[in-house]
Amino acid sequence: MAIHVSATALPEVRIIEPKVFGDARGYFYESFNGREFSDQVGVDVQFVQDNHSRSAKGVLRGLHYQIEHAQGKLVRVVEGEVFDVAVDIRKSSPNFGKWVGVHLSEENHRQLWVPPGFAHGFVVLSESAQFLYKTTDYWYPAHERSIIWNDPEIGIEWPIDFEPLLAAKDAAAVRLVDAQHFT
Repeated sequence: MAIHVSATALPEVRIIEPKVFGDARGYFYESFNGREFSDQVGVDVQFVQDNHSRSAKGVLRGLHYQIEHAQGKLVRVVEGEVFDVAVDIRKSSPNFGKWVGVHLSEENHRQLWVPPGFAHGFVVLSESAQFLYKTTDYWYPAHERSIIWNDPEIGIEWPIDFEPLLAAKDAAAVRLVDAQHFT
């Protein structure tokens, strides 16, 4: 098998670790294989959009989701390191409001599957980071929503000792209690 899939505290969110083939020349790995993803993760998805961001140390993006055209996201880091977070915002879920966080880096090659119905965000821990993600639906700005990164009801334990740099929309984000949720 080319990937190893691990469960997280939120059963639908999965850590995916590809088999990396390396030697003195460098390394090679399959970053995505639809058959293996479907077999190992247990969902059959079609990705329609790839996104690539580069951020400086201390930048925090999120917690983002789309209330309509909900996106599943397969995320990874190709340069640097981030702490990546998924929050269950499905009102009918027994895990509503719970979160999971995973370190993703160019060294560990980990990926995180964040299914529809979850808010997503990350903070950059290295000097900079390049973050790639595949999505199962297109970006629709009119449907994008944000939950504030430091909502005490969620209680995310971000591994930072500084005030993060936020986009205006993230600084103006609402608390989970005031956010639109999935049913």
